Amino acid sequence: MSATGMNRREFIKKTAATGLVLAGTATLAGCGLGSGGESIKWSEEADIVIIGSGFAGLAAALEATEAGAKVKIIEKMPTPGGNSIINGGDMAAAGSKMQAEMGIEDSPELMLEDMLKAGLYLNHPEKVKLVAERSVEALEWVMNYVGTKFVTVNYHGGHSVPRTHQAETGSGGDIVRPMLDKLKEKGIEVETNRKMVRLIQNEEGRVIGVEVLDKYKFGQEDSGTPVFIKAKKAVILAAGGFSQDLQMRMIHDPKLTDKLDSTNHLGATGEVLRAAMKIGAMDVQLDWIQLGPWASPDEKGFGYVPHFCERLVGYAPMINPKTGKRFINETGNRKVRADAILEIGEPVIHVADEYAARKQVIPSSFEGGLRNGSIKQFDTLEQVAEHYNIPLQPFLEEIQRWNSIVEKGQDDDFGCMIFPDAKPMTTGPFYAARLWPKVHHCMGGLVTNTQCQVINQDFEPIKGLYAAGEITGGVHGAVRLGGCAVTDCIVNGRIAGQEAAKEEAWS
Repeated sequence: MSATGMNRREFIKKTAATGLVLAGTATLAGCGLGSGGESIKWSEEADIVIIGSGFAGLAAALEATEAGAKVKIIEKMPTPGGNSIINGGDMAAAGSKMQAEMGIEDSPELMLEDMLKAGLYLNHPEKVKLVAERSVEALEWVMNYVGTKFVTVNYHGGHSVPRTHQAETGSGGDIVRPMLDKLKEKGIEVETNRKMVRLIQNEEGRVIGVEVLDKYKFGQEDSGTPVFIKAKKAVILAAGGFSQDLQMRMIHDPKLTDKLDSTNHLGATGEVLRAAMKIGAMDVQLDWIQLGPWASPDEKGFGYVPHFCERLVGYAPMINPKTGKRFINETGNRKVRADAILEIGEPVIHVADEYAARKQVIPSSFEGGLRNGSIKQFDTLEQVAEHYNIPLQPFLEEIQRWNSIVEKGQDDDFGCMIFPDAKPMTTGPFYAARLWPKVHHCMGGLVTNTQCQVINQDFEPIKGLYAAGEITGGVHGAVRLGGCAVTDCIVNGRIAGQEAAKEEAWS
């Protein structure tokens, strides 16, 4: 067939295969052709362009830079870090030295089984196995390369054993800030107030760059100036989930209305994910959106109460204020607890004594919650009941029942895991917080392989496009266990950076 007898795409593929050079598609200085045949005038370039500056994006940037690639990190918000910098600072890892020192027996196999069980076995086996098997390696990288200090190992609901390693101040900022510092030492700073508008492909479908709005102001969609950035090797998407995108989350789960707050930062919207889908990326499980059962209606966003509640599971009971009774396994996974609270239809109460609260809760979070009023102090259980309008006698009887469960070390009512150092609640002061679920994590996202390449509708990798972190799906299935997001982001962010750096430059 002659060149005139085939379409342009076929002609380019055939001539490229025979080594011919086409003047119409050759990359000129500062110029190139997009997939629609448009002329692109590049104003900037890098080997790898990374969209998003949380755990996954920064891990990718560090690994790609170590491999010798020139990197640009694009962030639409005015400050870097995204959800990661307000994350709770717990990183799940199975079989670590810290666990061994604390006498905790764990293994990647057990972590894998816990993640699969919580995920209702909807997890992509090869993806979740990768996270579990590389969890300790990722933790040690964060400790030894990044420089983050971890101080203890916590328990989160749904895990079989304590395996979430707590950063020093209980904040994801303990990981993000030293990552930013290391990048700065290498001459790389996050380029803030730059919003990615679209991915740009060449006529063979390879991603060759991005269009961004420079000097973009969040919430002002007519702000910013278009800039075209060439990605000579690859683009890595690490822009997180869409918990703050009301329209998008309600498409996938109509129950997630504006009556439910989100723990996420305001920029957790889904436009980068949708941009990938517009060029043919495949998505998975977008309707599995997790609610945090430990959140409080008495503070905005993530707040302090999640650290109060999640540190107290296995040490203190959660109470239905309508009945004065427990209603759920406090150490159950997030979906189990969130669904049970929503079924009750009003906030529930987590109550603890001085021993449990002071022993388990991070001091800065405890004091912060007391200051903003989301955690309240009471001298007696009677005062707790009066304040929250709980039926007194059933409540007192339930606390007695809880104390007998703690003394026995076994919960025959709901199967809650009772920790060996838990003690009965007998004397005040007592501390309590109201709990009401908030939209927290999107388990679904883009389909990727174990090299973090984004997969298209023909089940093939999109050349030059990688993704890691919450923007991807398949790792967590129906439910993500606490602490596993950090691990997922670090493991796959590192892989994305390493693999993207291996790509042959297209120009």
